[in-house]
Amino acid sequence: MTPIKKFTKKTDSVLNLEELGKDLRAGSRIALSKAITLIESQHPDHHRQAQQFLQELLPYSGNSIRIGITGVPGAGKSTFIEAFGQLLCAKGYRVAVLAIDPTSSRSGGSILGDKTRMEQLVKEPNAFVRPSPTSGTLGGVHKKSRETMLLCEAAGYDIVLVETVGVGQSETAVRGMTDFFLLLTLTGAGDELQGMKKGIMELADAIIVHKADGANEPMAKKTVREYQQILHFIQPATTGWTPTALPVSSYKNTGLQEVWSLIETFSGQTKESGVFTERRNQQQMEWFRSSVTDVLVRHFFADHEKKRLMKLLENQVAKSELTVDQALSKLFTSAKD
Repeated sequence: MTPIKKFTKKTDSVLNLEELGKDLRAGSRIALSKAITLIESQHPDHHRQAQQFLQELLPYSGNSIRIGITGVPGAGKSTFIEAFGQLLCAKGYRVAVLAIDPTSSRSGGSILGDKTRMEQLVKEPNAFVRPSPTSGTLGGVHKKSRETMLLCEAAGYDIVLVETVGVGQSETAVRGMTDFFLLLTLTGAGDELQGMKKGIMELADAIIVHKADGANEPMAKKTVREYQQILHFIQPATTGWTPTALPVSSYKNTGLQEVWSLIETFSGQTKESGVFTERRNQQQMEWFRSSVTDVLVRHFFADHEKKRLMKLLENQVAKSELTVDQALSKLFTSAKD
């Protein structure tokens, strides 16, 4: 494999991808971080090298359990992930956390708060926490998150936890790249349902009523019973699986083992029935189709003339000088010329 220049302004040193691949597969977190940075690079040369690098690692990927995690504001997603991740590490699993961070629409910078909030988990030798800026992509999910997940699997991580920003369509995007989807809520199912879209609940394989401790514990158990009743009337997200609700306290470390046992049962049942593999295959095809759309859009607007025409037509539509269909006709007639 041809070496490439490092993607940094401070050095002209060469990155040896063959050595990087060996180090990554040996479990080096430094090598994994470098590989992810390469994958996220926008430089055309880096992109080509990254895809070749990723292709060579594909045979070593796909062996983890991918768990998506979302939740209502204040539900304590990061607190849960840290406690859950520590439990899994204590069991001997290697755990990767991809925390999808919001990106500033002005600066393009990422808050990257999850790495500082998960102070204990990042100290675990069997854990890898990678904040990933959304870069303004649809639903807040970084377009490279799927490839990052494959790199983590090739590096030997058994469990990949993907945290969503919990807004917009990010839940649907993360559901489309994970095996098991967890929804974190708080006590008071009736109140929560007022602000929760039914569609989000339909994505969940399990619902966690979080912060089930202290004076809040009895109410949390009552909320779990309410959710259990509600789930009977919702179309399951996974064929052959009945979603359930569980009370969890990350503060007291209660309910975490029950969550993992549930995921183990889910994994066993869906692999035996073939649903697990079928979902993975479907996700790969959907990823390919959505990528085709992304490439077509990027190529279409790479032409400066098309960008200019687009602005002109937008103004004409805004002023009601053209209908939307008329503007589209002009835009795509121009594209054929």
